[in-house]
Amino acid sequence: MQEKYGSVRSDLDIIDMYWARDEDAIRYTDVKYRQYLIAVGMGILHSTEDSEECLNDTYVGAWNSMPPNRPNVLRAFLGAIMRKISISRHRANNRQKRSLGATFSLTDFEDFLPDSDQPYTGSQVESLGHVISDYLRSITDRQRYIFISRYYYTKSIDQIMAELGCSRSTVNKEIAAIKQGLKQYLAKEGYTV
Repeated sequence: MQEKYGSVRSDLDIIDMYWARDEDAIRYTDVKYRQYLIAVGMGILHSTEDSEECLNDTYVGAWNSMPPNRPNVLRAFLGAIMRKISISRHRANNRQKRSLGATFSLTDFEDFLPDSDQPYTGSQVESLGHVISDYLRSITDRQRYIFISRYYYTKSIDQIMAELGCSRSTVNKEIAAIKQGLKQYLAKEGYTV
């Protein structure tokens, strides 16, 4: 049985299995993406137990989402579900005073996202997402890696500096420059920051 699920399936095959309501889809997803998804959860929660629980919720979320959704990139689709669930768990942990000392604050985003008294509509969020994506494509690979590591995977400054082999002050300077560049880019695109 282990051999059956140990073989690698293509993402298209796995997605087709979800659409066919074949429960093996979850098992193949686990074989292929478990380590990646746990890493996403750990980056936010810093708890193996919480990350494992979020992983199970991610599989349920994927099962309930396909159909009707048919993701173009399964890894990104699953990562987004895991990230959303992990952030919700992190907030719940903080409300319950059970925080495990996460090194990343979601308020870091407030420094460079547009101000608004009103909640954004779905199309406004999508438009903002495209603008931010355009900005990320305009910066260097290193800057993009730092931004995504910090703000998507919620890695600590220490993790990023270790991965890049540079000092803490270098990473902090680059983050400040990236954030300033994003502020300017958003302003140029008509967003009030």
